[in-house]
Amino acid sequence: MANRLFAFLRRYYEYLLMPLGLLIFVGLWQLVAGFYPAFILPGPSRVGTRLMEYMANGMLRQHFITTGYESIAGFVMGGLLALPLSYFLSRHPFVERCLTPYIVGVQAIPIVALAPLLVIWFGFGLSSKILVSGLVAFFPILTNGIMGFRSTDPRLLELMAIMGAKRKQIFFKLELPSALPVICGGLKLGITLAVIGAVVGEFAGSGRGLGYLVNAARGSFDTPLIFVALIALALLGIGFYILIAWFEYWLMPWRRRE
Repeated sequence: MANRLFAFLRRYYEYLLMPLGLLIFVGLWQLVAGFYPAFILPGPSRVGTRLMEYMANGMLRQHFITTGYESIAGFVMGGLLALPLSYFLSRHPFVERCLTPYIVGVQAIPIVALAPLLVIWFGFGLSSKILVSGLVAFFPILTNGIMGFRSTDPRLLELMAIMGAKRKQIFFKLELPSALPVICGGLKLGITLAVIGAVVGEFAGSGRGLGYLVNAARGSFDTPLIFVALIALALLGIGFYILIAWFEYWLMPWRRRE
């Protein structure tokens, strides 16, 4: 019996570590929360009660959907702009050297400082939040795309050219498959940053979304509600990350054996 239990634990310990770690974290959280007032550090029970309240009245779902829509729309916009540009820049180093100072300059501006300006220009609706989200997601996808397309083995490029392969064939048969692992890494980073961008945009000015919920809870010192919004944001980011990871798994069947 003990041997069978040991074999089971050895086989599935990776799947047991996550819930076990979560239980330990919640237990420590409850222990530490007992030494502080609830408005500074509420315990898991208070946060759970607040979570149930906002799930029951439907408010959490509305804010969750709003931030999720802003994030995915911004991510798609940033990706559609970044991927073609990354391929173009990877093939034209001179143009990349000319544009790099401007790209770095825009990226160096804190998004917290840029978001209010975009809200002023494009209003308090979804458009400004999508733009902020897309801008944040754009840069890691662009950088990884350039690195990915440049990782193609030049000897293979020369071989395909000698064999008379067309430009389209070289791209889809060699350049894109070679770049996909690095590009997917950029997409994973971009989707999580897109959520951050959407929340920053909501901080700058919004009447909906999880960022707005954090702002409203902060104004009323409703700390349990802040934790509820943070948990929702974490779940949203994890969900999007898993979606991109599944897309990567489906897109690169040759890596499933690794």
